[in-house]
Amino acid sequence: MQKKTAIRANRQDGDATRQALLDVAGQVFAERGFADATSKEICARAGTNIAAVNYHFGSRGALYEAVLVEAHHHLLKLEDMQEITARDLAPRDKLRVILRGIVLRATGPDAHWGARVVIRELMSPTEHAPALVHKAIAPKAMVMLGLVCEMIGLPPATPGLQRALFLLMSPCLALLVAPREMRSKLFPALGDDAEGLVDDMMTYAGAGLDAIAAKYSASPRPQGG
Repeated sequence: MQKKTAIRANRQDGDATRQALLDVAGQVFAERGFADATSKEICARAGTNIAAVNYHFGSRGALYEAVLVEAHHHLLKLEDMQEITARDLAPRDKLRVILRGIVLRATGPDAHWGARVVIRELMSPTEHAPALVHKAIAPKAMVMLGLVCEMIGLPPATPGLQRALFLLMSPCLALLVAPREMRSKLFPALGDDAEGLVDDMMTYAGAGLDAIAAKYSASPRPQGG
């Protein structure tokens, strides 16, 4: 019994150390970028041994990839999206709930290192960008693709539908990238009424999706669709 308790305590301590490294590394990568962030600084700020990065993640690069996935997870959780799309709601209501979550995180007063890490990687990609795409973005894109298919009744292989999905999510990326000063001074309506912003995004997106549906429903369906 004592042995099992000790094993459980060690596992919990290990999980806590791993999470602490992940959080501190996220802050350091957000401040300095991947190239200038060192394992030594990360471990010092996390209060862990210098070998902790290799022990828990295998390398600084693997730690950075874990940070990228965690950062994107903070902005938009796959589990939340799956739960929302499974609800007994109209497809457009599901989309509104998802967009609202993104908008609240992007325009909220509390800054989180996740947004800065993702922005850094998107604006200046490293060799670890594929990890962000395949481990974080792609699974969520598939959920969104299914939702948009449900909304406008076109098969996933339809080129216009895939383009529409990219255009639908682009304003969310723009909210993350736009400096807070620009949002507050130049376009204050982007930050002072999140619900109004979501409403307008839905109006804009809905009109575009309806137009895409009308255009491609009248076109020959792609083979295999």
